[in-house]
Amino acid sequence: MAFELHEPAPDLVCSARGCRAVAAHALLWNNPRLHTPERRKTWLACAEHLDHLSAHLQVRGFLREVEAVSAPAPLAGSRTA
Repeated sequence: MAFELHEPAPDLVCSARGCRAVAAHALLWNNPRLHTPERRKTWLACAEHLDHLSAHLQVRGFLREVEAVSAPAPLAGSRTA
């Protein structure tokens, strides 16, 4: 049996179905019927899917804010290629 080697997934991946692109934006949202006003859930979006995911949440009245994100810093002691 042969195994394929895959590159590790980036830490911040777009939430759009089937997209594996690195996310550049965080869409902070909540469903007011289920969540308290201060509660925030997060979807991540790449540049290509930002408008689509934002519109999906806005139509439902769930989108609260959009923020830029960046990849987290490597953990101390971890090796980078």
